[in-house]
Amino acid sequence: MSEPPGNPVSADGIPAPEGATQIISTGYEIGQDNINYRRRFVFELDIHNVVFSVSAIGVVAFTLLTLMFQNTLDPLFEGLRDFMTSRLDWFFMITANIFVLLCLALVILPLGRIRLGGPDATPDYSYLSWFSMLFAAGMGIGLMFYGVAEPMGNYTAAFGGPVFGPDGIRTDWAPLDGASGNAEGARRLAMAATIFHWALHPWAIYAIVALSLALFAFNKRLPLTLRSVFYPIFGERVWGWPGHIIDILAVFATIFGLSTSLGFGAQQASAGLHFLFDLPDTTGAMIFLIIVITGIATASVVAGMDKGVKLLSEINMGLAVLLLLFVVAVGPTTQIVTGFFKNLLAYAEYLPALSNPFGRDDDNFRHGWTAFYWAWWISWSPFVGMFIARVSRGRTVREFLIAVLLIPSIVSTIWMTTFGGTAISQVVKQGLTSVQDAALELKLFEMLAHLPITEITSLIGIVLVIVFFVTSSDSGSLVIDTISAGGKLNAPIPQRVFWATFEGLVAIALLLGGGLTALQAMAVSTGFPFAIVLLVACVALVKGLMAEPR
Repeated sequence: MSEPPGNPVSADGIPAPEGATQIISTGYEIGQDNINYRRRFVFELDIHNVVFSVSAIGVVAFTLLTLMFQNTLDPLFEGLRDFMTSRLDWFFMITANIFVLLCLALVILPLGRIRLGGPDATPDYSYLSWFSMLFAAGMGIGLMFYGVAEPMGNYTAAFGGPVFGPDGIRTDWAPLDGASGNAEGARRLAMAATIFHWALHPWAIYAIVALSLALFAFNKRLPLTLRSVFYPIFGERVWGWPGHIIDILAVFATIFGLSTSLGFGAQQASAGLHFLFDLPDTTGAMIFLIIVITGIATASVVAGMDKGVKLLSEINMGLAVLLLLFVVAVGPTTQIVTGFFKNLLAYAEYLPALSNPFGRDDDNFRHGWTAFYWAWWISWSPFVGMFIARVSRGRTVREFLIAVLLIPSIVSTIWMTTFGGTAISQVVKQGLTSVQDAALELKLFEMLAHLPITEITSLIGIVLVIVFFVTSSDSGSLVIDTISAGGKLNAPIPQRVFWATFEGLVAIALLLGGGLTALQAMAVSTGFPFAIVLLVACVALVKGLMAEPR
């Protein structure tokens, strides 16, 4: 079925397709299973009776239990994380490889000409705003936390020395075959392994979710929620319990994926404030930061997409570019510029070996870094995917995939080359060991300490962490609220506030219940079942694209 251009916005706030598209006829009406409550001058609710209820009760119960038994849960969280990353590493790696191959195939195939929103649709945002929101929502906190820490750790390990793993535990391992005693070989391997974790694979995960949601919402005119993607497989049953389970998993994955990132952000901001102003760097300080920043994120959620998320994303992008250009200018400039191209070549050289899930002897690298990252990205994918879908209407599938895969990957490579490469240069060329020896959350500030105007650049770094924290939290709250409201984009503000508040509370509970280990454990454990959901979504996506007029 198709409809002419210029159709009005539907009941859930999604613009109707412009031009001929394969609209799915269904007896389901958006919001028919919702509970509505309105009281003038007080508040109103519009929530899916099953998805919101089960998700909210589950999140509240988890938070209370973790706070009540925080002293006994640390071994449980550690065992859960280790089991998931060591026994299921092959599954996470194969899954991520499938996503990359599917994205590349869609770029090449004629299906790439299909436009999201219909053949006559035009983009809702400029390229600059679009790229800013892609970057800020997708990996902001992670790049700030690991931009120096991971390249430095990989270099130390590849060269033959001890290194901090992603859990902060000092260990000895070498990724792949290592480059013991060879400084240049260790640098190439370190940067290739780092780019591997931050380039094509994670963004392919996000792209599959985002493209699926955008296609079925903007072209098929189904609710903007995960269950809609599975209509080609389940048919009308998708509005029943199969769909409820998919959406509930999406809410849990998003909550715990975000909480992991918020925990990292709070830890780094607290460490930075201690480094600069000698403020306490304690769990209490991190909790205070989470409370304050969650309050700012809640205000941004209330302000909405354009006044909140869009504005903050653009501010953060500007600050990030300024900090990046400063390090390029005062750091090893020539090495950074030439290193960008060298690192891309090293990434291409090592990519087959790094993405191979079998027959390897670098267990600590594969389990501690790669499997954890892939599970973390998958748990983030409902949030980032839906957010990207909401801001990508009007793009062709080919334009969408090239932008979502390549632009953030290139930016991540530039960022890692600049910050990680500068840190490695400080160790190799200047003989400085403070960056190498610093804790994960302090490595960025230790690197900046050996450059001019340290106080200013470190303060900018802290502001970036905080604002990335805010943009992730408010973007995630909007997405979770959409899912738990049955696909409605303009759900009442009180329920957005509820989710923003509980993202912060879950992060606090996990920090108290086991610190970084607990944060990682929940990200991995929710990433596994959702990875299965996404593999099935790949089939539904291809079926949906093939049904579109071309």
